[in-house]
Amino acid sequence: ALTELSAAFKQNDVVLLHGVTGSGKTRVYIELIQAALARNEQVLYLLPEIALTTQIIARLKKLFGDKIGVYHSKLNNNERVEIYRSAAAGMPILLGARSSVFLPFKNLKWIIVDEEHDGSYKQHDPNPRYHGRDTAIVLAKFHQAKVLLGTATPAVETYHHARTGKYGLVTMNERYGGSVLPALEIINLKEQHRKQQMQSHFSLPLLKKIEETVADGRQVILFQNRRGYSPTLRCESCAWASECVHCDVTLTYHKFRHNLQCHYCGYQRDVVKECPACGSAKLQMQGFGTEKIEDDLKVYLPDLRISRLDLDTVRGKNALSQIIEDFEDRKVDVLIGTQMVTKGLDFENVGLVGVLNADLSLSYPDFRATERGFQLLTQVSGRSGRGKQRGTVMVQAYNVAHPVLSEIATADYDSFFNREIEERQQFMYPPFYRLIKSTLKHKKPRVLNDAARIYTQYLRKRLGDRVIGPAIPHVSRIRNYYLLDVMIKLERDAKLINYTKSCLAEAANEVHGEQGFSTVRINVNVDPN
Repeated sequence: ALTELSAAFKQNDVVLLHGVTGSGKTRVYIELIQAALARNEQVLYLLPEIALTTQIIARLKKLFGDKIGVYHSKLNNNERVEIYRSAAAGMPILLGARSSVFLPFKNLKWIIVDEEHDGSYKQHDPNPRYHGRDTAIVLAKFHQAKVLLGTATPAVETYHHARTGKYGLVTMNERYGGSVLPALEIINLKEQHRKQQMQSHFSLPLLKKIEETVADGRQVILFQNRRGYSPTLRCESCAWASECVHCDVTLTYHKFRHNLQCHYCGYQRDVVKECPACGSAKLQMQGFGTEKIEDDLKVYLPDLRISRLDLDTVRGKNALSQIIEDFEDRKVDVLIGTQMVTKGLDFENVGLVGVLNADLSLSYPDFRATERGFQLLTQVSGRSGRGKQRGTVMVQAYNVAHPVLSEIATADYDSFFNREIEERQQFMYPPFYRLIKSTLKHKKPRVLNDAARIYTQYLRKRLGDRVIGPAIPHVSRIRNYYLLDVMIKLERDAKLINYTKSCLAEAANEVHGEQGFSTVRINVNVDPN
């Protein structure tokens, strides 16, 4: 791979390293960093989340000692200033999350973007709404630096660029040290319910396999991409659901605090004992999050040592590294987590990965849902069997006929890509078209509707059918602001894109110039993730 990379970098400034999970991509990065340090060059190593930095820092510090600076949002102001000054003075290796691209570099020659496909590289709120990977490529041009994008599941856009020659491409198809990819078993939840073999949210085969794996002295990771105990508290008599007073979402029950919480605005309230709408005491928890899985597993397998990795358990500064350390030191048998457990973590002793509800990732109302589902499930599967023994992955799903599940089972990225790229071309989505999403916000629905009409009409006069909307988004109200989305699909033409930029600015001025509309907020998001 290193030989191919050095040849690829002679032709391209950006190269994609597509290696299966556990193929040794981090080892390749280390070799590149060592070569760069020998030439007195600066290296920026980007990771999608702080969760990943814990393991990588420990590994790199063994090799490079104090030549590494770490930068992310959990640092206090004094630590930030220290890293900022070190970067400007030419610190050899800078490792961090997406905001690291804004550090002042002295002699930057290499940027490594690990897990380049990850959605966490995109900043959603507040401004600037940039993409860490794309910004890194622009930054590299300023410094005449080279960019290495590494992942087991490339973003569709990135792989398309690699296939069409815009980026170089190097592949690593085998796992390091002769370990093989895990065996994947798909469990049909419909069948399990029909046979009455479900134990809460666990199928009988999964529970048995957890028991066997732990008895063999190996560890288990269980994945459910939803935190909390239960996403909805619903009345059986009149179908009332506990909703947030500020947002159009249901409140999630958290057993640890014994309250209901909104995951959008942070609103909290006590759990009601009877339905506020009809007075019935028949209130039922619907759905399940990581907290409920932890609770239920303790009932069925009480002797296991269980830990949880999600946003609720990593609030403290060192809580995250402590959980990962305990799991590495085998003080924990089963680690239950959200997507935090799917990314780049390397545990040799994991023998089983269980996905409790694969449909959750695949049925989201978004054109990238299947891509995200494929990436998430492949990444979490890759945590299994990284040592000498082969691992197992068990995926519970209702829709077992979904094409993504068979593509994950055969580790067939090319089939997934070919099917996905055909759909993208047919329906005019990236990488063939550019997307720009404008979100209009206001506390009064009538004002918002009128403003959106003016905004859309202005854009439609200049851009025609490329303008779609206004449409009500998946969550239509957040923090008392009602939302409407306007989407623009543009051909890849530099002149058209520049013209659209000026149209968007003029359309916003048009809205704000109308009496009573000056308080309407307009957020523009290029390439919404």
